[in-house]
Amino acid sequence: MKAPLIFLITLIIFSSIIFEKNLIAQDVADEVLIELYDGARVADVVDGLATVGYIDVGVMDPVMAPLWKDVQRMSHRISGIAVTVRYGPTNHPKHPGADLTDPANYNVYRQWRGMWYNQLAPETFHDYIKPGTVLVIDNEGVNDAGSTGSKNIMEWINRGMTGLVSKGGVRDIDEIILQRSPVYTNYYDRGRGERIGRNEILDVQRPVVVGGVTVYPGDVIVADADGVVVVPRRVAARVGQIAYQELVDDIAGRRALYQELGLEFDDTVRIRETPEDFFRKLGLPADPNQ
Repeated sequence: MKAPLIFLITLIIFSSIIFEKNLIAQDVADEVLIELYDGARVADVVDGLATVGYIDVGVMDPVMAPLWKDVQRMSHRISGIAVTVRYGPTNHPKHPGADLTDPANYNVYRQWRGMWYNQLAPETFHDYIKPGTVLVIDNEGVNDAGSTGSKNIMEWINRGMTGLVSKGGVRDIDEIILQRSPVYTNYYDRGRGERIGRNEILDVQRPVVVGGVTVYPGDVIVADADGVVVVPRRVAARVGQIAYQELVDDIAGRRALYQELGLEFDDTVRIRETPEDFFRKLGLPADPNQ
């Protein structure tokens, strides 16, 4: 009896090692994935996920939608590498312990406000944001707090963020639309008040759940008017290649129809590099399915 048991344990350990190696072997640098997914469409990525066995995996609830759309330049579309943040409802006192209707207590309020932003709800994720980042915020149940506004989203974009995906908690929406800052959120879960007395930062660069999907730091995010899709890092290279192949094929077909119908060419039918040349340039297999 001992020999079969030892064999079974060995087989399980060996299989686990092979599985882990496969996960690692499919990983590539952020820069490669950023270029691979540049201009990717959600529909093609969803098909790519299905091709590798991830059917209905990673697709966020349709309520997660863009705040604005630019159907001329498609500048609302985003893709990039996830940096994750989680805010939660506070369990601290929701007031500074003073009567704020009394003007004499204004300085008490300012000190309390400063404490909240510096200690309970600071933006400690700043240093993780770099070119190609998509910031993903889980702010379940944060009491109508606007953790994201027109100013801080511009600061994040200035650091390299390509766009924001947030469960809710977005305010200053008029200015965000005017600025053309790409934001995907549940519009009906937006927030109006500031963070103080409402929420705290809980985690940075830990798994979060947004739109019914678990997002790990380093996953690939793609978003357009079709919604938001999350590609697990372990299959991101192959899925991205399959999505690119599908996009190039779709462009060829649509471009031929444009020409037949006498339509003026736009960027959606711009001729792209052949998949083989593009993949070779990125150091990826010429055929992701072999």
